Amino acid sequence: MSKDFKEYVDKLQKRILTEDIEDHNEKIVNLFHNPINWGKPSKEDITISEERRGGPKNYFLGLYLKIEDEKITKANFITDGCGVMIATGCQTTILIENKSLDYAENLKSDDIEEALMGLPKEEKHCVLLAIETLKNLINKYKKKYTKYS
Repeated sequence: MSKDFKEYVDKLQKRILTEDIEDHNEKIVNLFHNPINWGKPSKEDITISEERRGGPKNYFLGLYLKIEDEKITKANFITDGCGVMIATGCQTTILIENKSLDYAENLKSDDIEEALMGLPKEEKHCVLLAIETLKNLINKYKKKYTKYS
């Protein structure tokens, strides 16, 4: 790769990153570009999962939890959504990992949005999909494991 081309690519990447931060915020952009807990674990590492499509853009979100003694010991996600959806899925798993099921069940969309330092109005559907998926996953867990219900 020529030096001129490399410099061009570096400048372009910086400009894109700056514009993304202006459109959203640094927290969302960092989680989008460096998602934590991304990926679907192997079957043996999943206690319960929920995969849904929803919102005006019909995004897919999969949440995969490992639960031990009523505590979420590992939380993963995948999505086919935009950068805000990736950041939202990521932030959701960060908030619930190493927390009790009661904590996760009481999580609200405002909690995720606050942790993301706000969302553009037109992207709030991402957080609603995350909460809906999480609530359905917990309900499914409670039905499957009667000792919790």
